[in-house]
Amino acid sequence: MNCVDSVHAPLPRAIHKDACFAVIAPAGPARLDTQKAGEWFADRGYRCRIYPGASQAQGYLAGSDQQRLQDLHDAFADPAIDAILCMRGGYGSMRLLDKIDYELIRRHPKPLIGYSDITALQMAIYRRTGLVSFHGGMLNADLLGGKLQPTEASLLAQLGGHLRAGDQVVHPPAFPLSSVLPGAASGPLLGGNLSMLGATMGTVAELDTQGCILFIEDVNEPLYRVDRLLTQMRLAGKLDGLRGVLVGDFAGITTAALTPLLEDTFGTLGVPVLAGWRSGHCDPNVCLPMGARVRLDSGQQSLVLEQDLFRA
Repeated sequence: MNCVDSVHAPLPRAIHKDACFAVIAPAGPARLDTQKAGEWFADRGYRCRIYPGASQAQGYLAGSDQQRLQDLHDAFADPAIDAILCMRGGYGSMRLLDKIDYELIRRHPKPLIGYSDITALQMAIYRRTGLVSFHGGMLNADLLGGKLQPTEASLLAQLGGHLRAGDQVVHPPAFPLSSVLPGAASGPLLGGNLSMLGATMGTVAELDTQGCILFIEDVNEPLYRVDRLLTQMRLAGKLDGLRGVLVGDFAGITTAALTPLLEDTFGTLGVPVLAGWRSGHCDPNVCLPMGARVRLDSGQQSLVLEQDLFRA
């Protein structure tokens, strides 16, 4: 599926009060305080169902591939589930990509929330179904971890359908943005964790960048390795046809240190590049709708939705 075909994709329903969230762990394991998790949802007027893999561990994986895949399928298929929230990232999502029933997901579209390793799932599901997902706070580190606003507020506002076509995705003013390259452009917002974008090339989750606004973020990657990942994308032709670039948080690398590399990588493309966006492995972690059509204006330092995220 080419990214511009997302206009024909199925739309989920917005969540509502008393909505039920599935908590799944498609990647790595973590100790989950189920009582604290239940209280967090209840305090906000929601319910949750914690799936088996979220309480399991097999080394660096949260349960077996079969269990994690079953949880993913069951969460999408169950009509009582309104949204699917990943517990954490880590590693393991890639192991599921060739086993996922994408047609099941197309028939039961629901918001899938996560980032980091979850990028592999989100991009694979988008390419096979066109379903918009949410690059936003996960349960353990973000929502139960007490991250700054608008981590929680931006996620719940988008899931609740409060952000409509024409609305701006608000970035916290306390964290300055950097207009690396000027301009404005529209297209589906796609991407996520840069290391995962590199690792999934040649797979069902390989990013199709034609006509898209590319979003990238990462953690624990020194500048030379970010250079290597961007160079890999360039050599693979993934920068051809881009309309713009939104640069999220690169934990451990300042925007000032990253800017020369961004200018060198994207400067000849004639596309807007806006950097310093607080999404990813950072605090706060602003939610972004992956696959949704947006307008990026680097000069105005703005990101505006150009489509509704949910069906009526």
